[in-house]
Amino acid sequence: MNAKLMERDLQSPKPSSVRSRHHRKSTEAFPDVVKLNAGDLLLNDQNKYKSMWIRTYSSVWMLLGFIAVVYLGHLYLWGMIVIIQILMTSELFNLLRQAHEDRRLPGFRLLNWHFFFTAMLYVYGRILGQQIRHAVTPEKVFYKLATSFMKYQMVICYFLYIAGFMWFILTLKKKMYKYQFSQYAWTHMILIVVFTQSAFTAANIFEGIFWFLLPAALIAINDVAAYFFGFFFGKTPLIKLSPKKTWEGFIGASVTTVISAFFLAKILGRYQWLTCPRRDLSTGWLECDPGPIFKPEIFELPEEITRWLPWKEILVLPVQWHALCLGLFASVIAPFGGFFASGFKRAFKIKDFGGSIPGHGGFTDRMDCQMVMAVFAYIYHQSFVIPQCYPVEILLEQILRSLTYEEQELLLAKVKEAIVARHMELIN
Repeated sequence: MNAKLMERDLQSPKPSSVRSRHHRKSTEAFPDVVKLNAGDLLLNDQNKYKSMWIRTYSSVWMLLGFIAVVYLGHLYLWGMIVIIQILMTSELFNLLRQAHEDRRLPGFRLLNWHFFFTAMLYVYGRILGQQIRHAVTPEKVFYKLATSFMKYQMVICYFLYIAGFMWFILTLKKKMYKYQFSQYAWTHMILIVVFTQSAFTAANIFEGIFWFLLPAALIAINDVAAYFFGFFFGKTPLIKLSPKKTWEGFIGASVTTVISAFFLAKILGRYQWLTCPRRDLSTGWLECDPGPIFKPEIFELPEEITRWLPWKEILVLPVQWHALCLGLFASVIAPFGGFFASGFKRAFKIKDFGGSIPGHGGFTDRMDCQMVMAVFAYIYHQSFVIPQCYPVEILLEQILRSLTYEEQELLLAKVKEAIVARHMELIN
């Protein structure tokens, strides 16, 4: 009897120890979420130099490729955005994939990509409609096709979506409803996130490469500066979602980004290839009047500053003041796109969205802050840069681009009649 009681006493603590071991295991998977330790900081990372060289090597290759695409022009930049968009979508599609369920649903992945390309046709058709229409001459058959497509584009995209919707309903299977509807919702969320930022990015490119290149460069500068300031000086954790982000890195990157924005805008603003908008899909050289914001003006320095400097005035491009606003947003607000992505990855218990870029993760990991910045750059440009009252030259250009030759002749006749009628009224 006593032996049985002793055996039961010895066995009784085991369930609690098993539970405690299980609890420790669940928290040790992501210690940064529970508590920020000093060892989590980049300053104390034992493998930080190896990681730094890998990131540097891949960053150099990405930078060289990016410069080459910028040199090729607007159309190639748009193509690069489309490719990145496809790769990001693929990474996000795979995030909630379950191989066992997918094997029971043949063609389900194809349905996701059907929705993707339908959304692409709608978004880019709306943004690049005029460029597509004027890429061919009115005498050719392609002009009629482009004109017809622009007229019926919304109807075409709507019925493509309805076809995908019916396809989804017809493929529903018993005991798979929850998985299929979750994938359906996940697909639409991906399309909203990805196409929102890429649509604004494409619009920025055709308004002038400057308005795409400067915001993208500021995000890259902020990211690199935050990494190196945190690498050498980071001691104070910034946010639990990103345990290796520090206040030292955040503040140092913010100052660096704002200063870089002011001087980088002056460098980029000198080249018409970057400042001129592209109104068609050609790849030829651009010449235009870039507008007053890209023309130098004399700026008188305050007396408090001139006491310490040998000059009293400097030449400044007005766009440099706009660049300060972009730099402030890129350093203070845009990083929250990265924090959101970090929290998202914590929720799904993954380190990176993919492994396409050594040392950086996937393309989605590199574009998290760019998404936020691209939308802001477009809204800022439309609200504070583009003049509210369009000059005659811009209106005339839009008329010539939007109307056929016969429509232009009709418009000219109507304008002449209106001018004659107005003249007769003034005389009488």
